[in-house]
Amino acid sequence: MIADEIDLADLPSSREAQQRILDACESRSFDAGSCFAIRLALEEGISNAFKHGNRNDPGKGVRLSYRISPNMVEFEIQDEGEGFDPDAVPDPTLDENLEMPSGRGIVLMKSFMSTVEYLGVGNRLLLRYERPTGG
Repeated sequence: MIADEIDLADLPSSREAQQRILDACESRSFDAGSCFAIRLALEEGISNAFKHGNRNDPGKGVRLSYRISPNMVEFEIQDEGEGFDPDAVPDPTLDENLEMPSGRGIVLMKSFMSTVEYLGVGNRLLLRYERPTGG
């Protein structure tokens, strides 16, 4: 099991941490499709934490913790914002919301990850990817 916690100061500084996680996934033989899904969800979660959670406040950071096992990757991303109710975010796939610029990231993460859960007041995001079983 690989596990770590990292304090991220800003979005550009998160790139190194993201690459370290992807390298660990590849070393655990996650296939290209799995690594793509993990990368997209991780990027979206971290970006949302800085942009929406912290409202781009340079004085606020994001904490990223992760665990990688042979069959699962799990992240927890926590911002310093007030949180939000994810159920209050309009569904961007409905006709009346197609022009809205927000909400797509949550749909994207849900489509790629096994678990997407907002914890506490909505400023902690749990993402879990379980390796597909053969079949």
